Amino acid sequence: MIISTEQLNTFYAVALEKNFSRAAEKLFRTQPAVSQSIHSLEDQLGQPLFLRQGRTTTLTQAGQILLEHVEEVFETLERGRFRLETLKDLKGGRLTISTSDTTACYLLPEVLSAFRKGYPEVEVNIRCKPSPLVAEQVLSHEADIGIVTLPLEHPKLASEHLIIREDVAICSPDNPLRGRSRISFAELVHYPLLLLDRGSNTRSYIDQRLNETGLKPRITMELGSIEVVKRLVQLDFGVSIVPRISVREELERGTLAAMTIFKKKECRTLGMVYPAKGIFSPAAQVFVNMLKDYFRQKDST
Repeated sequence: MIISTEQLNTFYAVALEKNFSRAAEKLFRTQPAVSQSIHSLEDQLGQPLFLRQGRTTTLTQAGQILLEHVEEVFETLERGRFRLETLKDLKGGRLTISTSDTTACYLLPEVLSAFRKGYPEVEVNIRCKPSPLVAEQVLSHEADIGIVTLPLEHPKLASEHLIIREDVAICSPDNPLRGRSRISFAELVHYPLLLLDRGSNTRSYIDQRLNETGLKPRITMELGSIEVVKRLVQLDFGVSIVPRISVREELERGTLAAMTIFKKKECRTLGMVYPAKGIFSPAAQVFVNMLKDYFRQKDST
């Protein structure tokens, strides 16, 4: 048995007005149409809902029970409508972003800060994972969007380029390499190297290039944090390769020196991934637009 919304609205109006004619006026319908709707509902339920005594209409016991439930339904629908309205206006809701530690630490803070100022009532969650796990979280809808190193191919994911991600060789200001603007991998292997732990995309990317030299690199430390890598390079324990975005402040202060090691065509791309057939939530759509604007400005500087 299916009771239509029209039937419930009609029943509710008659119950409140206690009169078929006044209910018809309220609903902008004819009185016979209202009567027919109530008769149809009573037939479906198998019992009368109203006692009609002249111009007075009162609820039967069955009608009173139905009214209680109809009021609950309408209250639930109204709460749902309100929640949808607040979500549309970004006065509530949730935004979940999955990305790497590096991106979360060095690239997203400015955009997240701007988003939070504009939409303080949206709950923002950041999940830091390697790119393959980011893809899994987006596919399972644990995250609205993912920000990853491209290419990341998957038939159920769409991707968009955001910005070129350049990795640079870094050394301390006291290292003999300071002042160099460029260095090759063949030269770099002769210096003690401090690299990120194996398993990260950055480490795999660097290992591939080191292997291409045919020389054995002097990897003296494998570390789990770019911040630790930077600190030890500052103390001249060796040199490293890190994303340029992670050393912007140190380069400005002169506490680290950087050298180009990749040609532009060799640089990786940072991009956004999301379900190919998915629909962005209002919060995700706004954040995506802010993200694109932010990286567009970065590309132009």
